[in-house]
Amino acid sequence: MHFKKIFMVIALSLVIGFLGCSKEEKKAEGPKQERITKNLVPPKSELKGQNFLVELTDLQILTVVDAASKEIVETPTLKGNIKITNKSKDILDIQAVTFEYLDEGGKPIPYKSEEKIVKVSPFWKALQPEAVTEGSLDVTIPTKAIKEKSLRRIEVDLVYVPSPLKREILTLSEKVE
Repeated sequence: MHFKKIFMVIALSLVIGFLGCSKEEKKAEGPKQERITKNLVPPKSELKGQNFLVELTDLQILTVVDAASKEIVETPTLKGNIKITNKSKDILDIQAVTFEYLDEGGKPIPYKSEEKIVKVSPFWKALQPEAVTEGSLDVTIPTKAIKEKSLRRIEVDLVYVPSPLKREILTLSEKVE
């Protein structure tokens, strides 16, 4: 019985000690950064070139901003889907799709020196006549285009090699030791 009283006193002391120490108020901190998604207007575009039909859909700009100051803290990205149709009579070997962002005067909107620059979306696809290839876009866009709302046009440049191409396969013999 004497041990029970001692045990109860120790247990109560511990409980009171823990409750007393846990009364520190911890302020709930919100997220320091916030992701904002804005749709481009129009969200869908169809572009016709000499050899290609390009459809861009679900175009969105994703920005990461500081929750307190609302300043953009990461280079914004352009996301969406791209569909390319070969309208020529030849096989065309697509290498990449590049993007240039233009202001109202048709001048390129520059990136800041500290911004991440990803203007190319690689494709590496040989397209037969009337064939279609699809993919997703994930390229950066200059902060200035978003912050100053100076974006008026996006120039899409398809980099391709007309075929018939001569291809040569080379085999490299290697092993891991």
